[in-house]
Amino acid sequence: MFSHWFDKKRDTMPAGPAAGLWGERVPRHSGAWSVLRKRLQAEPGLRVFDTGYTSPTNINFLTGLGHSVYQADLVADAWDGVWRQPGGEDGETEWDVDGFLEHSFSSGRMYDVALLWTALDYLPEALVAPVVGRLHATMNPGGQVLALFHTKTQGEEAVRCRFHVTGGDDVEVQLTQPFPIQRAFTNRSIERLFSAWSGHRQFLAKDSVSEVIMTR
Repeated sequence: MFSHWFDKKRDTMPAGPAAGLWGERVPRHSGAWSVLRKRLQAEPGLRVFDTGYTSPTNINFLTGLGHSVYQADLVADAWDGVWRQPGGEDGETEWDVDGFLEHSFSSGRMYDVALLWTALDYLPEALVAPVVGRLHATMNPGGQVLALFHTKTQGEEAVRCRFHVTGGDDVEVQLTQPFPIQRAFTNRSIERLFSAWSGHRQFLAKDSVSEVIMTR
C-alpha cells in the first residue's frame, strides 16, 4: 500500500532506523482522521479503542485531549497461534472466536471511538464479522469507527502498516510486523459488513485505500 511512499521520501527524510517495526514514518493525508480529530478535540472524556500495534504517539495525543485509551493489536493477536484449533473433518482451520473476542475486548467496557485502521483486511475470515459485531455491541450510541480498506491484494497495496495520529489532517504511516493480506473490500462488501450500523461516510484517497467512518 505505502512502500513506494517510503522509497520516494527516503532521500528527503532524516536518517533513522532500518525499515521494519521501527522504520521511518511517512505523512499521509487522511480525510477520515481530519473529521474524527475535530470531534476528539471538541469532546473531552471519550473512550477510544485503538486496534493497531501499540503507539505511544497515539496514547499521548489522545490522553492529552482528555480521553481514555484502550489498545489491542487485533491482527497480531489473531495470528499468534493461540486461537487456532485442530481442523474439523474437512481439514479447514477452526478458530476460537469467543475466546479471541473476550481477549481483545475488555468485558463491560464501552467505547465512543474506535481506530480500526486496516485490521479487517488482515484478520482470518472467521473473525471478521464477529469483530464487527462485537464492535457494534461495545460502541455507545453515536460512537464512530475509523476504518481503512485495501482495494487491491497484490504488490505495494498489500503491505501492512502502523498508523500514528497527528494534530493535523495527516496520519503517519510506518512499516510494521508483516502479515499476509487476506482480502480486499468493495464499497458494497463494506456496506454489507456494517449493515447493522446507522450510517457511514466514505472518503476518497489516492493510494488504493478506501477510508470510512462508521457511526453506531
